[in-house]
Amino acid sequence: MNLRRDVFQAIADPTRRAILLLVASQSMTAGAIAANFDTARPTVSKHLQILTECQLLQQEQNGRKVYYHINATKMKEVADFIEPFRKMWDDRFNKLESIMKNYKPKK
Repeated sequence: MNLRRDVFQAIADPTRRAILLLVASQSMTAGAIAANFDTARPTVSKHLQILTECQLLQQEQNGRKVYYHINATKMKEVADFIEPFRKMWDDRFNKLESIMKNYKPKK
């Protein structure tokens, strides 16, 4: 049975978010990624599988090694979805900051 993975379920897991941060700057092998965690390598492999299935990571074969790297297009889709919420919260915090600057406590 092939399950379709949801991007937001994938990034809900802190380990998977950490993996995305690791490979954001450079491609890495599964072993190099696993070396950064105190979990069994098969556990990290499962995380990599999930991130690959939802297309946040891409695999690239180089000889016998498989390198994982960020799929920037998919990450942009996630960022584009989140942007209106970020903007809304920025506006709310800016309004609160403005209110707090003008607030004068009663004596």
